[in-house]
Amino acid sequence: MKTRINITFDIFSLKQPFVESTVKKCIQAVLDAEGVSVPCEINVLITNDKGIRAINMASRNIDKPTDVLSFPMFQLTPGELPENWDDYLDVETGLCPLGDMCISLERAEAQAKEFGHSAKREVGYLTIHSMLHLLGYDHLDEGEQKKQMRAREEDIAASIPGMSREK
Repeated sequence: MKTRINITFDIFSLKQPFVESTVKKCIQAVLDAEGVSVPCEINVLITNDKGIRAINMASRNIDKPTDVLSFPMFQLTPGELPENWDDYLDVETGLCPLGDMCISLERAEAQAKEFGHSAKREVGYLTIHSMLHLLGYDHLDEGEQKKQMRAREEDIAASIPGMSREK
């Protein structure tokens, strides 16, 4: 059984040719890099700043747009996968529902310009970032957790053609 990646565009004009392939490639790279051996299900919403602002307000009571939001299904420990995934699998699908992510393509494009790289690279980086959240990584502190997460993001991005920091 294969991992299921459900990508939804809430605004048709956001459907850029590179988005779906980049998101899928980066999700699989994170699963591989983290050693996830079970088929998973991940839901991805591609929206704009208005859409992500509404979700940010509804879920976090923060009334501003952001680049990516992550909604993990489970409380996992970063870098420590469950020994037995059976308790995490959906009995109907046989998949592990890792969670949902929401990416603002509008914000990704603006950040790409700001950082001097492509929108494709930015979407990839945001996908990697969100996937690590779904797998238990966090950056709430400015210390070790953030360093650990940033290091994983960079390592995984560097392993994917076109995702390294080079312009």
